[in-house]
Amino acid sequence: MAQDSINRRHFIGGVAGLGLAAQAPGAFAQSLKLPTSPVAISIVDVAGNLALTQKAIENYRKAKPNVVSRITFTKAPAPELPGKLKAQQAANRVDIDMVLTGTDALSAGVEQNLWVPLLPQQAGNLPKLQDIFLEGAWKMQGLASGQGVVVTYYPSGPLLEYMPDKVKKVPTTAEELLAWTKENKDRLIYARPANSGPGRTWIMGLPYILGDKDPKDPEKGWDKTWAYLKALGENIEYYPAGTGAVMKELGDGSRDMTVTTTGWDINPRVLGVVPKEAKVAALKGFHWVADAHYMCIPKGVSDEKLAVLVDLMNFLLTKEQQAYTYDEGYFYPGPAVKGVTLDMAPAESQKAIKDFGRPEYEKLIAEAPLETPLDPAKMVVAFRIWDEQIGGAKKK
Repeated sequence: MAQDSINRRHFIGGVAGLGLAAQAPGAFAQSLKLPTSPVAISIVDVAGNLALTQKAIENYRKAKPNVVSRITFTKAPAPELPGKLKAQQAANRVDIDMVLTGTDALSAGVEQNLWVPLLPQQAGNLPKLQDIFLEGAWKMQGLASGQGVVVTYYPSGPLLEYMPDKVKKVPTTAEELLAWTKENKDRLIYARPANSGPGRTWIMGLPYILGDKDPKDPEKGWDKTWAYLKALGENIEYYPAGTGAVMKELGDGSRDMTVTTTGWDINPRVLGVVPKEAKVAALKGFHWVADAHYMCIPKGVSDEKLAVLVDLMNFLLTKEQQAYTYDEGYFYPGPAVKGVTLDMAPAESQKAIKDFGRPEYEKLIAEAPLETPLDPAKMVVAFRIWDEQIGGAKKK
């Protein structure tokens, strides 16, 4: 959900942690020593991840005042970060210690050699990730090239979200959805995929729903998908720049249906942007296309700060701190780690999910196949083709 943002509340909580001293050294472990006096840490978020992790990170500062004096949080657009980091590294003056990112800036950083290699080099200083991660989080870890560690995860989508008073016969197949848009022109809306989590999840999920030749190859394997999106586009008035605008139009009655993810279904209803009574549905042939956020460390960070940052990663991967990632459903469920249940989350999170969550998600998460997103190079190709062939003339 890197470029999506709506106003989200954050939560306060207690302290728990797991330090480097508790980690058994592994074959690849580099010797890391925590500093003898506290250091200041700078964290940049390019994915909206602080909505899920900021309180847990602040808990670390409270738990380890002998290690961290201050933590500075900044938010930035994902496309701008690699260039900024590259310039700082060239000048030998890196002032960003950790980046919280989706697959976009993570992959750009891997391509440009910006990140500290964490695995296998720090394997002995981190938990055994395959043992603690949920299956989907472990699959998403495989996309990090060892240069990032998953901190939050969700199965994502793509789902249909609709207003039940307006949509009397809910489409159950892709063909029925296309027919519905012909009968209800301009009542479906979704945002430009390059700038929208639900938008990109929708186009990545369609090849599975349509039975396309190669769901992982948008250039040569998506013939059915591109033909379908063109046909659908004839009944769509325009494509907003981001998901926030889509949810406002769904909420104010300008549109009746959109594509969504678990988080973009729950959180806008918690915040009152979309009415509580909105419903969701999955089309026949549905596969989840997962999403995750990562912790990355730029090259150029000092050894003592590296020790603190790896210790912080351990802390954020404990069950106690992972429970904060339920938030208000923004990345639902949110935890990357096994065994983190909603009853461990802050009371506000429990209430939000109880009031606005959906019992059907549990069954859908358990039963529907789970796929990883396109690799970064292929995702760029998919965005380019969509911009050129589908939405370029109708963006707003």
